[in-house]
Amino acid sequence: MDKDITIRLAQQPEADELLGRSPLAALVGMLLDQQVPMEWAFSGPYTIAGRLGADDLDAHAIAAYDPEAFAALLSQKPAVHRYPGSMAKRIQQLCAYLVEHYGGDAAALWADAGSGAELLARLKALPGFGEQKAQIFLALLGKRFGVRPTGWREAAGGYGAANVYRSAADITGPESLAKVRAHKQELKAAAKAKGSS
Repeated sequence: MDKDITIRLAQQPEADELLGRSPLAALVGMLLDQQVPMEWAFSGPYTIAGRLGADDLDAHAIAAYDPEAFAALLSQKPAVHRYPGSMAKRIQQLCAYLVEHYGGDAAALWADAGSGAELLARLKALPGFGEQKAQIFLALLGKRFGVRPTGWREAAGGYGAANVYRSAADITGPESLAKVRAHKQELKAAAKAKGSS
């Protein structure tokens, strides 16, 4: 990743700085991005690193951490997630997978991906990453981190399109965050209307 990348997902300078320089922090933030506000999810990696007494996340250290102690770490007030126990388990599973398949280097996931489709398949193989989360992260890599294997936009589906406000991949500051929120509210309202008809 380019060291000069500016990320504004956590809307908190130190947390965003970590996301911009740490591939693992970005992956963990994406993993945490469910059932909590996006800023809360993406500030999680910074909170975890701080509680571990480190300036970055280390897949080897997290995978080897005592599971109960790691869950307690995420549960401290303020909790890293609405479901700190289950998320602690997921983060450890993700880190163990990265250690086993990529030597603990999150960036190795995309460093040699020959195509968007290949990268999407690698992301979908990660614990906790379904189709949608994998596509959003692929779009995030392409739009914010300059990771653009051939066909990345197509592989990212609707999230890969330019000039849209659909996901974390489209956030560059408070204004775009508000647009993404509005898009998500519209989707929820449409789904609700469809469900009641």
